[in-house]
Amino acid sequence: MKILIPASAPRRAKTAGAAEGGGRRVTSYDVAALAGVSQSAVSRCFKPGASVSKATYARVMQAAQSLDYIPNAAARSLITRRSNLVAVIISRLANPHAPAALAELSRQLASRGKRALLFTPERESELDATLSDIWQYQVDGVIAAANLSERHVAQCARRSVPLVIFNRCAADVSAVVCDHAEATRLLVSRLAEAGHHQFALIDEGEASATARERQRGARARLAELDLPAPVVVAVEGGDDYAGGARGIRAIIAQLGRVPDAVICGNDIIAIGCLDTARHELGINIPGKMSVAGCDAVDASGWLSYNLTTLRQPIQKMAQAAAELLAALIESRDPAPEKRVFCPQLVEGTTARLQTADKLDLALRLELNKHGLMTM
Repeated sequence: MKILIPASAPRRAKTAGAAEGGGRRVTSYDVAALAGVSQSAVSRCFKPGASVSKATYARVMQAAQSLDYIPNAAARSLITRRSNLVAVIISRLANPHAPAALAELSRQLASRGKRALLFTPERESELDATLSDIWQYQVDGVIAAANLSERHVAQCARRSVPLVIFNRCAADVSAVVCDHAEATRLLVSRLAEAGHHQFALIDEGEASATARERQRGARARLAELDLPAPVVVAVEGGDDYAGGARGIRAIIAQLGRVPDAVICGNDIIAIGCLDTARHELGINIPGKMSVAGCDAVDASGWLSYNLTTLRQPIQKMAQAAAELLAALIESRDPAPEKRVFCPQLVEGTTARLQTADKLDLALRLELNKHGLMTM
């Protein structure tokens, strides 16, 4: 496709050119003049999802490339009164599945014309300062993978900033959550069906909301099965590999014996527990003791581990969070909505699980309902 360039265009392009010549910045009006279209047509070409013909889009993109034009997001925000920025708060960036969640959230937001602005408070006590920083950027919304207090939620409401809670729960706030309690209930059921009776849990020292949910699910299911309550060890100082090692030693010291099954707060804890059990304590895994983790990080699938774990559907959760936030941004009278997902069980070789064909029918129906197996 050829573009007819007006006689004055070369001079305009030269003076508008970039910073290299010290002239003014190229604007959408320059692109419109070169492409022979309206300025609004140029704007639509750079707005995701806007209606524009293929021919017009091709003319505008060719003109923009020839002029080295870059849209001015700040200028556009003055017109639309939107920054197209979304604050993403992740309080535990060291968590092994946090990078995957962040990457997927960024991708989902970008597909909707938004850009993620990352905030990573090391401790949730720093959330006041984090929110103060966020307000300076005039964000269109907030996605928080952190335990916001009622006061923090009220700040967002007072400023009319849409808020979606990611992988957490909060009253009267839109949220995308994993049903960790139900997933742990069903994992305990599979392990109990295979003959496990004494259970233990290893979680991080600062009991997170997800850890509390897992504990609630495990305790409830064990009580229903008339089995002993689980031994719970909170790993002080972090939810890392060394924490898994400390956790299994503490459990054995407390019980005076090796537990039948250990469910860990994440896969790195589980791997630390595994290595210590196998190589330091000489415990046969899974013959003597079963070990399961959470999050299905890459290392959990390595041949040395092949860990039994629970995989959160991060892609679906991120998509749901972006959809909810977009709806809140566009809605004048938003109603809170909660979308619940169930983790998927990855059947590795570190746990003895009852085979599907031998499961009690009621349990098979329950597992199928929650997507943890197919009939």
